[in-house]
Amino acid sequence: MRWVFFSLILMTLAAFSQLSVDSTSRNKTISTGEQLDYRMYLGFFTVGKGVTTVDNKYYVKNEHPCYKVDAYMQTLGMATWISKVNDNWGAYIDTARLITHESYRKIQEGNYRLNEIITYDHDLSQASVNVADKQTGKFGKPKTYPIPREVRDIVAGFMYLRVINFTKLNVGDTLAVSGFFEDKSYNFKIIYFGKETIEMDFGNVPCYKLIPIMPDNQLFRGKNSITAWISADGNQVPVKVDAKMFIGHAGTELTSFRGLKNQFKIVSK
Repeated sequence: MRWVFFSLILMTLAAFSQLSVDSTSRNKTISTGEQLDYRMYLGFFTVGKGVTTVDNKYYVKNEHPCYKVDAYMQTLGMATWISKVNDNWGAYIDTARLITHESYRKIQEGNYRLNEIITYDHDLSQASVNVADKQTGKFGKPKTYPIPREVRDIVAGFMYLRVINFTKLNVGDTLAVSGFFEDKSYNFKIIYFGKETIEMDFGNVPCYKLIPIMPDNQLFRGKNSITAWISADGNQVPVKVDAKMFIGHAGTELTSFRGLKNQFKIVSK
């Protein structure tokens, strides 16, 4: 069983896996030791919490220094009666090119379990996906899939937001992007809607507003059903993702942060 509310932010962040990067900003926005805390909501109710972290130290994968980035999610309160969720999505992401060298998912959703490791060979343009046996917990022979150039997984898409130069975009610009998830590559389009200040519990936050173009589905209502807001400051962290669903509004919003490299911008009303 896949839990929709946490997927909102991951689906949106994944969309940015192939956007043009301003290499001069790379070391000005990302810092080891970061932590972002999120509230997951359905209507007026809090149904879960999420945390994203950047490890305090660097790691080496494929002979490249990497950030170790993790995203955690848990259901809270009455939501656990429907399906108790405890998920961890993570990746080792190249500090220079911000591409994924290894990603992993440890999923616990009700009775559903998934333990997956994906390694990326950018020279051969392929990803090796290895899923542990649900009975024994042991990994077998991985399956190999073709991947596009400079591919990133969902977690690396989250990091890539930090270095996109949104000031070079015009309102209404459509961005075509691609990435890799589970066993295939995908294409995605996002419309840039300019800057907008949104009201949060801790203050008003100037943001970049983005709307991904959604294909027809039975979950989200309409093509412009998901809106994402990214802080328009030196950090460019995801502040809020809201979705119009057939069952109402759902999404996730930032509640606290620490360890950011730059001052988080909050303005008065």
